[in-house]
Amino acid sequence: MVKLRVLSGKEACSILSANGFAEIRRRGSHVIMQKKIEGSTITVPVPDHKELKKGTLLSIIRQSGINRNAFE
Repeated sequence: MVKLRVLSGKEACSILSANGFAEIRRRGSHVIMQKKIEGSTITVPVPDHKELKKGTLLSIIRQSGINRNAFE
């Protein structure tokens, strides 16, 4: 498994946008990204920080359902 690179919140949002997510709102230091799928909605909060911690990035990947390779 390839090591995850350090991403900013802005970079994570752009990867999510490229995979069908849209920015719904921004409050404080968090951006709420959402994707509508058949019968439900996936919502992923992304901290708008310069560097995301490894655990936070893994949580974003897990919640979004996007393949980890898109973030490497």
